Amino acid sequence: MPGAVIIGAGPGIGRSVARRFAAEGMAVALISRTPASLDAAAEAVTPLGTPVVRLRADSADETELRGALDRAVEAFGPPEAVVYNAAVVRPDAPGELTVRGHQHAWAVNVVGALTAAAHTAPLMARHGGGTFIVTGGMPEPKSAYVSLSLGKAGVRTLVDLLDQEYGPSGVHFASVTVAGPVAPGTDFDPDDIAEHYWRLHTQQRSAWQREVLHDGTARAHADDNHPG
Repeated sequence: MPGAVIIGAGPGIGRSVARRFAAEGMAVALISRTPASLDAAAEAVTPLGTPVVRLRADSADETELRGALDRAVEAFGPPEAVVYNAAVVRPDAPGELTVRGHQHAWAVNVVGALTAAAHTAPLMARHGGGTFIVTGGMPEPKSAYVSLSLGKAGVRTLVDLLDQEYGPSGVHFASVTVAGPVAPGTDFDPDDIAEHYWRLHTQQRSAWQREVLHDGTARAHADDNHPG
């Protein structure tokens, strides 16, 4: 059965994306740092009737993350889609966060995505391709969110680099940039945002986009600097 791996399967976007892919009949491997998040996401997906596996891992811990991805492959085979949704979201002004704090935020926001991609993209390429989507944000940097602004800028560059490396082998790398606070019932409803992920996954190769923006109008926009 084709499967999707959701890294950062917490409340909000991760859970909604897991439900969206499961609604299409895809098995879902959920990866999160906390058992409570895994349980809640699994409870949301299980009623859809597709197989679900829960895997605990800290995305900043390379060994844990690679191990969880290996177990996901053991459960469902090479993934058709991988979604990296893990992030450290907190306000911090310039000079406020310690070096160690910035290192941890960067490890989660950017390096974890790189680790996951390097671990799964070659396998996906050998099996005909797939989709790897990273949750982005902060389309404009904000001085009140220094570590997050740096991380989301890093995500945008990382997607470009991974596309250069694995795109020719049939793996579609993209990011979904969310330009506001995620909350049910608002213009940034996670279920609406999840539609972008499914649309990116099902795009024909000739129409691939590397970045779409959810700006509260419930529409995806191609980034002019990132043609498909």
